[in-house]
Order: sequence, then structure tokens, then C-alpha cells
Amino acid sequence: MRIARFTTGDSPRYGILEDGSTDLVVLKGDPLFMPVATTGERVALDDVRLLSPVIPRSKVVGVGRNYAEHAAEMGNEVPEEPILFLKPNTSVTGPDDPIVVPGYAQEVDHEAELAVVISRMAKNVSADQALDYVFGYTVANDVTARAAQRGDATWTRGKAFDTSCPTGPFLAMDLDVSDVAVRAWVDGELRQDGRTSQMVRGVPELIAYVSTIFTLLPGDIILTGTPAGVSPVRPGQRVEVEVEGIGRFGNNVVKR
Repeated sequence: MRIARFTTGDSPRYGILEDGSTDLVVLKGDPLFMPVATTGERVALDDVRLLSPVIPRSKVVGVGRNYAEHAAEMGNEVPEEPILFLKPNTSVTGPDDPIVVPGYAQEVDHEAELAVVISRMAKNVSADQALDYVFGYTVANDVTARAAQRGDATWTRGKAFDTSCPTGPFLAMDLDVSDVAVRAWVDGELRQDGRTSQMVRGVPELIAYVSTIFTLLPGDIILTGTPAGVSPVRPGQRVEVEVEGIGRFGNNVVKR
């Protein structure tokens, strides 16, 4: 089952996309915070605008260098402990929304990633318990202003600017993400083609580790790292990202 957050020109709503269907079954409210119940209405997927499946009320937690080949292509070693960074909820945007490159950014890269959405408060959870705190999975593009990331003591300017975290197109429930493809295209050319089985640390271990530092709240997003093949995207180009079993979406790149 996949859940969409969408609009038909009015307030955002939620719907279930059943396997093989081209219609959304409309839900009564946000399924993250209330039991799943349908209104009885169905709308065609082609007639809606898809939005980011979730806008975190608290935070997006990124994980750096969680694929060995990506770390190597950037000239780095795999860290002994996960490298974490934060993106604010103003970084989150949805399918077909523009990625707006800030004026200070000289080099911007795409980073296709599996994203984990947290279902309930989690603190100091074990890896064995971690999946009990997962609401679902979505696709993210951790857009990075690379020169700013390299030039600063922290990664804030490079990672946290507005529109730097497109997510979508759906929220997949009960998906086995231990070995699914993670891909990115720029203007239709395949640039990234990895698998989650290549992660240095898997989803349960990442959730457990993050929860020792931050209290995770419902709707928080954990970005699990990107495979090798990151490359620059420039204003006028379109970048698309995909995770197998969830979906594919794209965004046009523009300059502020």
C-alpha cells in the first residue's frame, strides 16, 4: 500500500493508492496522526497534484557517507560513527516543485536517497526495535551546495537551504527496503544506480543511532545516505529520483 498527499486545488488531502489502481481512495485525515479511514471518494491520480508525503513538524536528519563508493568518490573514508546533519522543514518540497539554487551556491549536486518516516516518539531504541517506529518510506533528493559544504566548518549552508529536500511521490507502507534500487537521472541521463544493500549501516541501525542523540517525533524524516554517482545539476536542468517499490519523481532546477 502507498499513501499520497495531494491537492486538487484546495487544502492538502491524503489518499491510498492500491496496487494496480490509477485512483486514489481519499482518507478522512492525516494517517500519521489518526486511524486510517476513507471518505468513500475516489479521485484519479492524473487529476491531482502530488505533494511531499509529509512535512516534518520537527526535523529532517541526514546521514552522510553511508555508502562506501560515494564516500570514495568524494575523497573520503567511511566514518567510524555515522555523520549526521539536520535540514529544516522549510527544505522539504514535493514533486515538480522547483529546486531553487541559493545565490551563494556555486556547485549543486543531486543525491538520491531512501527516506524513513518515523511514526511515534522514539528515544534510545534498539536496532531490534527500530522498525516498530517506522511509519513508511519515501524518496528524497538531498540537494547539496557542494562548495558551501566543503568551505564551512558545518554543513548547514550546503545542506539546509530552502527546497533542498524534495520528497515524494508516495509513502510506501510495509516495504522491505533491505535491497531496493536507488537511482537518479539528470535530463533523462542515468547518473546514480545503487542499492540499499550497499549501505554501510542499514535502516534499523541508523534509527537506533539517531535516537541516542535526538528524540525522534512523529513525521520526522531520516535520510539514509546516497549511492555513488552524484553529479552537478544546473539551472534549466531537471533531476529525477527513484526508489524501487516507492516511485519516481522530478524537479526542475532554477536560480534564485
